[in-house]
Amino acid sequence: MVKFRKLGSVLITAGLVTLTACGGASNDTSKGSSASSGAEAAFSKGKYDPPIEISSVLMPKKYVQGDTKENNVHDRWMLETLGIKHKDTWYPANDDQYKQKLQLAIASGEKLPDFVSVPTNPVLTNQLIDSGQFMPIDELFDKYANKILKDHSSAHPELWYPFTRDGKKYNMPILEYTDNDDTLLWLREDWMEKLNLQAPKTIADLENIMDKFKNQNPDGLAPKDVFPLAISLKNNTNTWMGSLDWLFGAYGTIQEQWNKDSSGSLEYGSTNPGAKEALAKLKEWMDKGYIHTDSALWDEAKSAESWTKGTAGILPGANWVPDWPAPDLLKNVKGAKYKAYPIPAGPNGQIGTKWQNSGVNASIMINKDAKHPEAIFLYYNYLLDNLANPAAGSNYEYGFAKGYDWDLIDGKPTSDKEKIKDFSNEFPFLTGPARIPDLYMKTLVKLADGKTPETPYEKQMAEFRKPENWAAAKVVMSQRDIRKQNYFTGAATPTMVSKWNLLRQSEMETFNKIIYGKLPITAFDEFVANWKANGGEQITKEVNDWYKSVSSK
Repeated sequence: MVKFRKLGSVLITAGLVTLTACGGASNDTSKGSSASSGAEAAFSKGKYDPPIEISSVLMPKKYVQGDTKENNVHDRWMLETLGIKHKDTWYPANDDQYKQKLQLAIASGEKLPDFVSVPTNPVLTNQLIDSGQFMPIDELFDKYANKILKDHSSAHPELWYPFTRDGKKYNMPILEYTDNDDTLLWLREDWMEKLNLQAPKTIADLENIMDKFKNQNPDGLAPKDVFPLAISLKNNTNTWMGSLDWLFGAYGTIQEQWNKDSSGSLEYGSTNPGAKEALAKLKEWMDKGYIHTDSALWDEAKSAESWTKGTAGILPGANWVPDWPAPDLLKNVKGAKYKAYPIPAGPNGQIGTKWQNSGVNASIMINKDAKHPEAIFLYYNYLLDNLANPAAGSNYEYGFAKGYDWDLIDGKPTSDKEKIKDFSNEFPFLTGPARIPDLYMKTLVKLADGKTPETPYEKQMAEFRKPENWAAAKVVMSQRDIRKQNYFTGAATPTMVSKWNLLRQSEMETFNKIIYGKLPITAFDEFVANWKANGGEQITKEVNDWYKSVSSK
């Protein structure tokens, strides 16, 4: 996965310098005509001949077998296969150095790389658009993007919202697997079996399970030592591990995101009346000891520890929990088993969880002065067409590079890193690894259904993903219609800039005090009134204005 999340948090800090427009595009039409004909020839042939030079941004990688950042198996492949080579590419040592170099280059008018990697952060995207250094990509996308990229963007027009300004698109999306972070419930299956409990279909069923886990614990733990539900209340409760989106969803809202109300307008989920019911339920669970009193001090990883140490029996998490942190549970608790269960319904039959993935992990912005702006499409098209789901018998059937991420051992192909000397699958792809958004979950569901893996990709998933992971994917996809999208993916609105931090602080403090019994449940109504009066109402208007501006294009 392209690791941009940390980079995004660094680049959008308050100290980011003001970005100013510098320079202008060339008016030499003869050069433009020549470049256009060269692009047509390259796409017709599948490579540039003669080769071209491009510049990009590449973060540090682990190199083996004598490879370096300037001379490695990927770059040799890129030149031989696509006729593209690096010149003046940036190789920052870390995120901070990238931030500083980007700031200085834009402020001083220094030449920027042709292709600049950008995390899925609308604030940074808007600042880079404001700099005037990057071109809209509408024409390039329509002309050069391949079917995979076009089909996905057509099916998910919302992926363009963070990248759109005045009706123009500025970022080429980098695709990611969809539904990979959808919440489900991971229960201690050995406890379920010993207590002869059935899958929870409702919140009431889940409460019965929690009561049994605590007061009739199959491992003989005393009630005072068992806190059945592992959650995080420290920062966000709509998050990737120990999340509570599923509980708020049982009462008709998803907290900490912008949902559509019955009229089609956007509302902030934490102010919906359903949030009050969810908080009342959490307070009840805290009183009964179903939730650990330290949950307000726990981040996501810490919440998972109570599950892996054997004192909690329910962990809200994604389909990949079998990869982490489940191995720690098996190591710490002899005889432990775990299983993914569907999200239960609330008292009125409502079910819902977050869904914040439109299949985009990051993006690429293109320098307006790039000589070959279409080159990134030639490159990414090739990866999507050939590496994301490689064909049997192709050069990429077993991996990207023989002797690196796969090899022949005793005459048989293998990707086992324990068997391959100097194994490495860290390649400096300009776009990160190629991924077809729906392929991962479809493949896991196929495996869960007991079907034989046929393609190289399916065989790889069968080898490296655990059966519990396969089954979890099937659970996720069986409830795909319960996922609720966060409809606001734009940069902070004007009132958000000045008011949002205080509003969020008030929300977190009020919610936690209600859960811990330090405030009555009626404090929620006061919170909502104050939220609206202190900027929330104006923010809601601005969010809806933004949504109308991007969704009507």
